[in-house]
Amino acid sequence: MITLLIIEDEKSLLESMVSYLEPGGYRCMTAGTFHDALKMIDRYDYYCFVVDLNLPDGDGLKIIKLLKENQAKGGIIVISARDTLNDRILGLQTGADDYLVKPFDLSELNARIQSVIRRTRYTGLNHLIFRGLVIDPEEKTAVLNGEQLDLTRKEFEMLMYLITNKNRVITKDAIAEHIWGDSIYGTDYTEMVYTHMKNLRKKLQIKTGTDWIQTVYGSGYRIAEE
Repeated sequence: MITLLIIEDEKSLLESMVSYLEPGGYRCMTAGTFHDALKMIDRYDYYCFVVDLNLPDGDGLKIIKLLKENQAKGGIIVISARDTLNDRILGLQTGADDYLVKPFDLSELNARIQSVIRRTRYTGLNHLIFRGLVIDPEEKTAVLNGEQLDLTRKEFEMLMYLITNKNRVITKDAIAEHIWGDSIYGTDYTEMVYTHMKNLRKKLQIKTGTDWIQTVYGSGYRIAEE
């Protein structure tokens, strides 16, 4: 079981994260305060720490420093409403592996968690297997039945994002933010998402004979296990 420690004082957000992540196979331990977090960090072998910086009784950066000093094995993701460049740089320089600004889509958090776990715990063993498709996130390759899929960079990123959130509906907004980042703001990205998704779907369908990607009208896209 992949165990996470989520340190977040906003109860509704904490409950939403746990409700979203646990059906995906995670064991979610939680702490709502700085001192509760200190009690929890050595209790389990965590694969990832999700840390809010603004805690009611302390600074999440101090928790990150403590984790790094104690050589904690798990990856660290900051979740914070602090969205300036300096805040992000400080969080990463302190030792975080990723930084996610609130508000965020839960599917994006899930993808970030899986990415951090691959980098920190599965170095050299980070191939993903899904329905016979072998994916190498580092080399950006996808091989099906011994044949490599000819995917563009954006198509590969979309495929990875859907698979790391398999069986969940991912909105067009979440896909656009994940693939293009902050550059999407102020643009009409709907057509970009549609075009890349259409091309990815066509390439998978040619190789497999089936339509792997489901369109959930009015919501987004989903890729499901057989």
